[in-house]
Amino acid sequence: MEHDPGSRHAAGMYAPAVPHRHGDGHALLSPVLVLNASYEPINVCAARRALVLVLKGVAMTEEENGHFLHSARVAMRLPSVIRLLEYRRIPHQSRALSRKNILLRDRNTCQYCGTVLPSSELTLDHVIPRSRGGSSTWENLVACCHPCNRRKGNQFPAEAGMKLMREPRAFNLHTSRHIMRLMGRSDDKWRKYLFY
Repeated sequence: MEHDPGSRHAAGMYAPAVPHRHGDGHALLSPVLVLNASYEPINVCAARRALVLVLKGVAMTEEENGHFLHSARVAMRLPSVIRLLEYRRIPHQSRALSRKNILLRDRNTCQYCGTVLPSSELTLDHVIPRSRGGSSTWENLVACCHPCNRRKGNQFPAEAGMKLMREPRAFNLHTSRHIMRLMGRSDDKWRKYLFY
């Protein structure tokens, strides 16, 4: 592999191979802040996806997270913040309605009792049950722990003596930025891109 002085290689993307550090097995799953070409924060993705975007030439690394991806001959630095090289127009409602996004919006918190749990220990609850005309929309789905889900059953929250912590809303740009800021608290390198 030749090192071109004007390429990513010379900019520190690759480093000489170093011994593997134990505990780095989940480094490819660590969150990476994605910036538009204008430096506007637009998404969070896993380090694995960010690395693919950088290697394809779609994005460039702005900040690194201190972890390395090792191969037989080189160790590549994993990004913490990447920036797309071409500006992408982002529609106002760009988040798909999915279990993952509902849990992300609700911050893995049961919307009835306030318990914070891992994704695997949460389910989705239809505030207005489907059997009573409720639909699967941003405004009718909330994160819910299994005990609260069993307690509510096929009832309206008031019928079960339960109350929502907050009214569920669609995942919008404001919600996305708020979640990025919360995630950014654990990575100092994100702050200059999120707190302006």
